[in-house]
Amino acid sequence: MRRRAFIALLGGAAAWPLAARAQQAGKPPTVGFLGSGTPSSWSTYVPAFVQRLHELGWIEGRTLAIERRWAEGRTERYAEIAAEFVEHKVDVIVTAGAPPVVALKQATATIPIVFAAAADPVGSGLVDSLSRPGGNVTGLSVQAPDLVGKRIELLREVVPGLRALAVLANVGSAGAMLELREVQAMARTLGLETPTIEIRQAEDIAPAFAGLKHRTEALYVCGDPLVGANRVRIITFALVAWLPTMHDQREHVAAGGLMSYGANFVELWRRAADFVDKILRGAKPADVPIEQPTNFDLVINLTTAKALGLEIPPTVLARADEVIE
Repeated sequence: MRRRAFIALLGGAAAWPLAARAQQAGKPPTVGFLGSGTPSSWSTYVPAFVQRLHELGWIEGRTLAIERRWAEGRTERYAEIAAEFVEHKVDVIVTAGAPPVVALKQATATIPIVFAAAADPVGSGLVDSLSRPGGNVTGLSVQAPDLVGKRIELLREVVPGLRALAVLANVGSAGAMLELREVQAMARTLGLETPTIEIRQAEDIAPAFAGLKHRTEALYVCGDPLVGANRVRIITFALVAWLPTMHDQREHVAAGGLMSYGANFVELWRRAADFVDKILRGAKPADVPIEQPTNFDLVINLTTAKALGLEIPPTVLARADEVIE
């Protein structure tokens, strides 16, 4: 019995190279957590990530350390935080969105990087392919461009006679630009006008809305860390302009947006913990395939619909996974 236990112990040690090295240095392995927003705007993501790590045997403060850093919607902070993680020699870095990953890749080619969500990791140049990412990056793709058609279809059902669809996008984000081009291409086939609200930083949001001179009847919001960090501000401007909005995640609808259709981001963060677990146990990011969600949620805010004077068709409500009232 003791011999079996000893062999099992040896096997476990072989599977935990990063953890073993860290413990030899007198400390548990460290995860660098780069949040593009604020602790409050990510209040549903972090607990899901930490809880899943706990389920996998990683207890923060005992067998694992997590260094949290928040960009608070300021894209210039990505490079600063990346440099800090490199200096501290963290064992793996986790984040979400293409812009933070780009900054991290520029700072290190050796520390493993896991993204919990990226709009189009191949198209954005984050990885070589979904099956063999290559380099030091892996994670989960939300394939946002692939969902554009469904989102526009839903908006057309909710906004009868839709002819002009404004699109808000962070033009400094490769993923957001890919989605923007897909929206514009789809809109052309449907005969829709697509005035664009371009932003690069939080300070651009107010003047961008003020400069929306074209007549528009709805707003498509391209998902991006900058947008996520400023979702309340964006939704407020949209409501003032009487614009029904389409988003990529539930949290934006909970903040007052009209609808979202996309992956469950809380679940994505739980799955990101599985990636971190694999890497801490010895897997190389280059060999860990990019995963994609198989289920997508439709979330509708009826309070916002009423405020905008919209009646959501019963056929759309019947397809909703969640209705916020």
